[in-house]
Amino acid sequence: MGEAQVSLKHLFRVFTKPEHKDSKLAQIEQHLSDNILDFLSQHVVTKKTSLEEIEQDFSDSRVPESPEFVSSHAESLLNKLVAHSVNTYSPTFIGHMTSALPYFHLPLAKLLVGLNQNLVKIETSKAFTPLERQVLGMMHNLIYDRSEDYYDEYLHSARHALGAFCSGGTVANITALWVARNKVLGPKDGFSGVAKAGLASAYRAYDINNMGVMCSKRGHYSLSKAVDALGLGREQLISLPCPEQTLRPEEALAAGKHYQEEGNKLLAIVGIGGTTETGHVDPLDELADVAQELGCWFHVDAAWGGATLFSNQYRHRLKGIDRADSVTIDAHKQMYVPMGAGMALFKNPEDANAVRHHAQYILREGSKDLGATTLEGSRNGMAMMVYASLHIFGRRGYELLIDQSIEKAKAFADMIERHPDFELVTSPTLSLLTYRVCPASVQTALKNAEGTARHKLNQKVDRLVVNVQKQQREAGKSFVSRTRLEAPDYPDGSITVFRVVLANPLTTHKDLAAILAEQHLIATGTKVWRALTLSERSLTV
Repeated sequence: MGEAQVSLKHLFRVFTKPEHKDSKLAQIEQHLSDNILDFLSQHVVTKKTSLEEIEQDFSDSRVPESPEFVSSHAESLLNKLVAHSVNTYSPTFIGHMTSALPYFHLPLAKLLVGLNQNLVKIETSKAFTPLERQVLGMMHNLIYDRSEDYYDEYLHSARHALGAFCSGGTVANITALWVARNKVLGPKDGFSGVAKAGLASAYRAYDINNMGVMCSKRGHYSLSKAVDALGLGREQLISLPCPEQTLRPEEALAAGKHYQEEGNKLLAIVGIGGTTETGHVDPLDELADVAQELGCWFHVDAAWGGATLFSNQYRHRLKGIDRADSVTIDAHKQMYVPMGAGMALFKNPEDANAVRHHAQYILREGSKDLGATTLEGSRNGMAMMVYASLHIFGRRGYELLIDQSIEKAKAFADMIERHPDFELVTSPTLSLLTYRVCPASVQTALKNAEGTARHKLNQKVDRLVVNVQKQQREAGKSFVSRTRLEAPDYPDGSITVFRVVLANPLTTHKDLAAILAEQHLIATGTKVWRALTLSERSLTV
């Protein structure tokens, strides 16, 4: 690589003058603008390159001494980074919640970077601040459906916040539970509140031993981070079994009463609006009743499934979400916005004041600085991307995208059920489903086997699923993820399953059929398949 000049003149050019139109950087920009899918198919090259090999390209801990030409560095990024990245645009990449983005985000991202706004305070964001407040208001309206007068009063009020924009679901969940903690352990006679006095003083003032958060075992791992970060302790995350994939209200009520009878306080029940592993939705309306009876906060983590509210046909699957005290939604999931766009919405616009902070140079009393009620300080104007998407798609556009994803998931579930050597494990509530490859004869044997024999047979099927998933990933034509689940048909233990997320609008039924065919071809060629069928014969003899 050639070295660039170390001079202020050269550095000023980097700040102010674009690369020549024939430069590598300009070529990349043009190719991306013309056809991002084509660019990725050419540059994200499927190679059997191990992570350890890639790490060698990023192993020098020294800061480069001299500048490098921009185009030279762009070439280097193509070879070292882009070539080994994941092509999330691919219609056969159906294993995670990241998918293709609409093309208009590319020029908007350039505008976002060029403006370089900091949403912590008005002085570094100005128009972005009311825009972000409007986006939060739109999402609040989607969930809570308040009157026009309500939003006229609270949307731009310096004393209130309808929500907090943040980098994703983890920070949104922490923010919601932070607000809940500060409200539940708020100031009272002789006590200044947990925000000032700390948890130890709060527990003494409220005469409690511990404070906990309840969810099902399908709850996102960010909830464990939240109880850790808020000082409650990971042991106070009450994670209840859910063989049917959802939190049972009667079990939540019994567990909550037992916890509080032992001298503890239940801070919150967290209902899941689209679990990460299976896409299931907890019975939110019933859980709202449980939270009310236990006298605790009700939070809904709808990071994945919240966008279902755009659909008139399927929004009923989130029935009761409007009763939540707070809701998490990620726009970078089913709202097709680039990474880094999460939101915590609050039913009561007063609630965010429980975490309000002030400083002399910013966040002054009475200002509209968004940093006063958000966990993060400096952050970019990602709300602009959500704002643009809401206008460019509209509710009806999002409805089409949501509906076709759910219908596609149903169609794939039907393909799986019709194939003799596959077994559907969880049907799609939204656009996620799980299944496994399992020879038809082994499925029959499993129904007749009991106890240890069935457990051992399931262990062999687990190995087959892992083997197929790894080989399919390494082949690079397509990708599904895998997880382990409790399943009603196999109550003696968890099983390993393929996990599929159908959110990419570019994925076709033909793609799905090809993925299933590839998995079957891989499976039947493995030693595990042969060993499985032999095991099954021994069980039936």
